[in-house]
Amino acid sequence: MSVLRTMLVLTLLAPLTAAADIGQIKTLAGGVTVLRGGASIPATLGLRLEAADVVETASDGEVGITFVDNTRMSAGPGSRIELARFRFDATTHDGEFVTRVRRGTLSVISGQMAKRSPDAMKVETPTSVLAVRGTRFLVKVD
Repeated sequence: MSVLRTMLVLTLLAPLTAAADIGQIKTLAGGVTVLRGGASIPATLGLRLEAADVVETASDGEVGITFVDNTRMSAGPGSRIELARFRFDATTHDGEFVTRVRRGTLSVISGQMAKRSPDAMKVETPTSVLAVRGTRFLVKVD
């Protein structure tokens, strides 16, 4: 009976673990750090990202990220990008994605979520909020 109970618990927890991964680092150059829960993690190729992570690039850093809905982002040197909220249903393509750009540059090619629901993806800067409508764009914050 305890084996069955253990299997049931693991089955129920598996979606929670999988849901934590929202994307991964695909390209990397120079200094890049991920801030997660108060810890500073040196970025590596393939590092899985989670909602609420903050990605920072040094003055020589660049990073490319692909998200589970196929949104692609790249940040240039001296950037701070907060992955504030991310929720995505792979079946319906419904979800919500809020990114905050505090400084630096961010280039975005939106994925399935923004194509399904134009109001689902937003990029916030200190002075504006951009609603992503299934397109490509570049943001620069000084």
